[in-house]
Amino acid sequence: MNETGVPFSERIEALRARRAEIEHTLGQPGAWDDQDQTAQLGRELAEISEQIALWDTLADLRQGLAEAEQLAADGSDLELAELAQEESARLSVALRAAEAQWRALMMPADRRENHDVIMEVRAGTGGDEAALFAADLLRMYSRFAERQGWRYEVLELAENQIGGVREGILSVKGRGTFHQLRHESGVHRVQRVPETEAQGRIHTSTATVAVLAEPGEVEIVIRPEELRIESHRASGAGGQHVNKTDSAIRIVHLPTGMVVTCQDERSQHKNRDKAMRVLRARLFEQASSAQQEATASTRKSQVGTGDRSERIRTYNFPQGRVTDHRIGLTLYHLAEVLDGDLTELIDSLNRFEDEAAVQ
Repeated sequence: MNETGVPFSERIEALRARRAEIEHTLGQPGAWDDQDQTAQLGRELAEISEQIALWDTLADLRQGLAEAEQLAADGSDLELAELAQEESARLSVALRAAEAQWRALMMPADRRENHDVIMEVRAGTGGDEAALFAADLLRMYSRFAERQGWRYEVLELAENQIGGVREGILSVKGRGTFHQLRHESGVHRVQRVPETEAQGRIHTSTATVAVLAEPGEVEIVIRPEELRIESHRASGAGGQHVNKTDSAIRIVHLPTGMVVTCQDERSQHKNRDKAMRVLRARLFEQASSAQQEATASTRKSQVGTGDRSERIRTYNFPQGRVTDHRIGLTLYHLAEVLDGDLTELIDSLNRFEDEAAVQ
């Protein structure tokens, strides 16, 4: 039985039917025109196929073990019985390993794991230097997405007059985006000499990063009566359409008080769609965090809470180093990291969490 009370055998039959349905859908003319839908169906198909394959392996092992035990118990042929006993021992070990893998696969997982990502980068303490650092981080994540072959889109960008970013919201789509980027949430600190510093003194500034899983519309249902939507003229640096049309959108989610604004597009409709995507992601994060807290007694937080109030990393320019404070890792190729080479940092964080989880 699984956590819903439905026998796994019945669930597997339902999964086989769903797999056939997805394969049929992907085989239809024009099915690959919608890349987002194709990617989502592809991820679902891979997950279902893994579950079915492991279930079939379990069934084969159980049948083989039953037949070997029957032969071993027969006793009419001592040599055959001895071979059957050896086979029974081997199959028992394989079955226990497969059952452990099955339990791990079917455990209730972080519901955000297989989703695309919305990243929010905001300037923290440090004035203009903090905004410049936020721009560096936004570029770093964009370059990392390019290196991974992911697609990214700027949903909102609030810049200052010197090219810094007060707030930037980035959508990242691709296989494994949330798993790879989930540990980037928190306070990022930079230590460097600002270009405006005549005395050459090192300043410390910060920027905050939030990594939100982007849910589908069916996962987070928002009723129209829960929203107050306002339009207004865009403001700040951002192109010729700024201050000329009422294209900027401000959405208030009345039950939670969450406020989302978007003014990056000329079209009010496009700004509304982007703002709704961000709102869904924030509501999904809120619901997922509540789920994580409810099960916290059965899990340890390995690399921090992921909260934006937690300092996670320092980028030190004079020494050319990056230090991740959660795992005590220091790298001395700062320029490469800021150019999107995050593989060593991210792999080390994931490896640390995996190793700690089995201790």
